[in-house]
Amino acid sequence: MSALFSALDWRAMSRQELDRGLNNGEAVKGSSEMVAGWERRSGEMRKRLPDHIELRYGPRERNRIDFLKAADRAPTLLFIHGGYWQARAKEVFTIVAEGPMAHGINVALIGYTLAPDATLDEIVAEIHAGIDFLTGQLPTLGAAAEGLVVSGWSAGGHLTSMALSHPKVRAGMAISGIYDLEPVRHSYLNEKLQADEAISRRNSPMMMAGGPSKPLSLVVGSAELPLLRKQTADFAGHRARHGLPVTYEEIPGADHFTILHEMMSTQGRITTLIRQLFERTV
Repeated sequence: MSALFSALDWRAMSRQELDRGLNNGEAVKGSSEMVAGWERRSGEMRKRLPDHIELRYGPRERNRIDFLKAADRAPTLLFIHGGYWQARAKEVFTIVAEGPMAHGINVALIGYTLAPDATLDEIVAEIHAGIDFLTGQLPTLGAAAEGLVVSGWSAGGHLTSMALSHPKVRAGMAISGIYDLEPVRHSYLNEKLQADEAISRRNSPMMMAGGPSKPLSLVVGSAELPLLRKQTADFAGHRARHGLPVTYEEIPGADHFTILHEMMSTQGRITTLIRQLFERTV
């Protein structure tokens, strides 16, 4: 696998090849219908758990957090949604809370301003502001006050890695993330992101000398686009080279969308990894 990944160089691709190599929606047939199903189920779940919805952490419209309580004094997982920093919303993903909540873990979902209305620097800052707010509210919400484990999917995987530096974050669970923004900057995705080289480098964990010394679990689907699999494998190698706590795993047969079923399920592999992160950081 390492030889295959080392031979995969986005710089040698045409713009068309690079665009296709990052386009998850195009790569997974039926993904739009799958996401619509998540949104319907998430809406039903929000109706069942309405007590701490839309908690405002900042001045912008999407600066809101939904807190779903599993049990008194339980630990809390914060989930960051994906959409290449420019699409989707926390309301689509409430359903991912089902797996962790079945094991007594509270789940919060955070919204953030999307590009082009916010830069990557601003999006990362919003996530940190949301963590400031949420950790300050945990005692009032009846949750354990010992900080958070942060998780996220796709762009949310990237934001999870950027959130590890927050002092209240104990560990991270990053799913199918982006950790080197340079290929993104040279693709169709930058039309809305409008990232220059400096922004890309500031927000690329792969370009940082080291990183936070906190446990980070990295997962990606074996059926995902090769460039996405390489991002996760390369970042796992980066952390290992710098002596930082990391685990790397490919979920057999999972694509960029079906991988989230491993968090929605009470016995899913991602749910299990999240439980292990809480156990390791008690």
